[in-house]
Amino acid sequence: MDNSGNESILDTYLYETNTLLEQLDSIVLAAEQADTFTESDVNEIFRIMHTIKGASAMMEYESLATVAHRIEDMFFIIREKSIDVVPDPDRALLFDMMFMAIDFFRGEVEKIQNGQLLSNDIDKLLGKINSLIAKIQGDADSSEHADASTPASVAAPAAPETTEAGFPYGLRVFFDEGVGMENLRAFMLVTELRSICGEENFTCSPEDVESNPATAETIVAQGFVLSFKKAVDRAGAIQVVSGSGSVRGYQAFDGPATAHEQEKESEPAAAAEKKSQPAARQSSATPPKPAQKTTTDKRAPAAADAPAAGQGMGNHPKESLISVNLSKLNQLMDVVGEIVITESMVTASPDLKGMKLDNFTKSARQLRKLTDELQDVSMSLRMVPVLATFQKMQRIVRDMGKKLGKKVRLTLVGEDTEVDKTIVDGIGDPLMHIVRNSMDHGIEETEEERIAAGKDPEGEIILSASHTGGEVIIQVKDDGQGVDYDKVLKKAIDAGLANPEIEYSRKEIINFLLMPGFSTNTEVTEFSGRGVGMDVVKKNVEEVGGTVVLTSEPGKGMTTTLKIPLTMAILDGMEVSVGSSIFTIPINNVRQSFKMSDSDIIHDAARGEMVKVMDNFYSVIRVKDAYGLDSGCDKIEDGILMWVESGECTYCLFVDELMGEQQVVVKPLPNYINTFNIKQHGITGCTILGDGNISVILDVSNLYSAVQ
Repeated sequence: MDNSGNESILDTYLYETNTLLEQLDSIVLAAEQADTFTESDVNEIFRIMHTIKGASAMMEYESLATVAHRIEDMFFIIREKSIDVVPDPDRALLFDMMFMAIDFFRGEVEKIQNGQLLSNDIDKLLGKINSLIAKIQGDADSSEHADASTPASVAAPAAPETTEAGFPYGLRVFFDEGVGMENLRAFMLVTELRSICGEENFTCSPEDVESNPATAETIVAQGFVLSFKKAVDRAGAIQVVSGSGSVRGYQAFDGPATAHEQEKESEPAAAAEKKSQPAARQSSATPPKPAQKTTTDKRAPAAADAPAAGQGMGNHPKESLISVNLSKLNQLMDVVGEIVITESMVTASPDLKGMKLDNFTKSARQLRKLTDELQDVSMSLRMVPVLATFQKMQRIVRDMGKKLGKKVRLTLVGEDTEVDKTIVDGIGDPLMHIVRNSMDHGIEETEEERIAAGKDPEGEIILSASHTGGEVIIQVKDDGQGVDYDKVLKKAIDAGLANPEIEYSRKEIINFLLMPGFSTNTEVTEFSGRGVGMDVVKKNVEEVGGTVVLTSEPGKGMTTTLKIPLTMAILDGMEVSVGSSIFTIPINNVRQSFKMSDSDIIHDAARGEMVKVMDNFYSVIRVKDAYGLDSGCDKIEDGILMWVESGECTYCLFVDELMGEQQVVVKPLPNYINTFNIKQHGITGCTILGDGNISVILDVSNLYSAVQ
């Protein structure tokens, strides 16, 4: 059997559920800050829960569907009566419960992604939800809502247990007290049952529930009675009732029937009712939303809600958006890269040298224009805003603030900045670690400390993103106590990372924080002190071609700057030659190139060769010497100096000659080469040139570190 269709449905479910949970997290965070839900918030949460409920039921993830359905119930009540029905003291409980539910959903979705079994232990969460619903409804007996194990069958008010002739199998249904519109809720049950067992196979009392609102009083007093011809239909109805919204419970009873009827129906009915009873016991305490059709029949799970998985994704019409697997975009970029390489090979073919081909040149220009456009379009498909990643940090600040007892606000700047999808995925963990660092180490422990320092009692972390040429600059800045340079240096000396005989600059001291295993915490806490320091940030950022820069002013805070390329697939590079070897330097790292003579070189005992450029002195690195090449220029006047920059690293590269700017496709190095840690020696990848030769792409920052 082909499972590709099922896998596609699962991928869609996972993608849309994760997207909805991100939206939900943002809504609840903003609402908590405002200490209330707006009308649009309530409607949006109701819609999100309905979509998750429907999609989860379709996929037969019962625990997710049950929790989503009960939260949907809660917001149905809030939507009908306004947020004012939630007393002010209970608002905090509502927000905490929503975050608890979001974490539950995320945990279960992660289990689905990893192929693990889902958790059925949802009683604690359901208890919190039901307790809040009871408070919202003003129910005096909240225990029957708060206990997820409450039986569905409840004692009926005094009423005759009779059925109509020919319909001996009765079912009396009781709705939640004070839920309202009991007649319409009864009509929804009737409509549901018509599609399952047929209108001719059951009757109801009162009958005119759709058109007569007065029947609501009768239903409140005596319940809503359903009578069936067959016991198996009643068993199916119990499943529907137990899965319907605002049902407090039910009571099955039998009227007079012929012995032949009882015997004929007893066997299938016994099995069906036995199956329905456990489901009913769970659902009575967690009755799903009243106004939506839901059935737990495994033959057609949540058929009415099946389209919900593909709906409700933002405000755009469905046909205007399409989700594409990232692997397909990667494949597209590979093909575009090969086209760029092939186009260069054709136009730079040695067979064409010395030939005057006007028409060919004209066509080649047009081809280059089209390949550039194709590249731009394919790259734009991969570009996504950093907004979703930034918003996740809001939750971290909120949760850590509560646990650490710190009042901190997170300010987002430039969250619409777009970056390659691969890079966005790569910076999520580093950003989380940096924000946690600011919360734990940066912001002062108490408001009194901040007030004494002349600061706002509420701390602030600013998370910003901006474009500069081919890079995106992401900064995490806090207004906390900053780095204690003496403490960091002492820790570095104790760890054997620093020499006590050497006087270090502040820049050198703060960079110890990026060393593996470095932590200033002496105690292991939930958030730090385990030796997993900022080196993890540095490593992850470098994996996506970026750099990390730390700056801090004691008493005023710390700033962590990430400089990351917009994309890693295709870049504009400057080709240079050293002897017979060709290297490519990313154009964003090149500031200037110039000729100089040997007399311009300054020989420093500590830093080697240096050159003065614009009133500053910069180290000179000879590429020939750095890589031990056999050929290449030795005299400065015979070659050319490239003034390069990456983050805080600025110096001059000495090469033989410039070969010109070229758009290149970045190819990863083979795995067996990577085992030699070659990236730490200034090589980030390679590219294929138009003539078929290989050019090594230099990593300006790592090359400087390796040589120095």
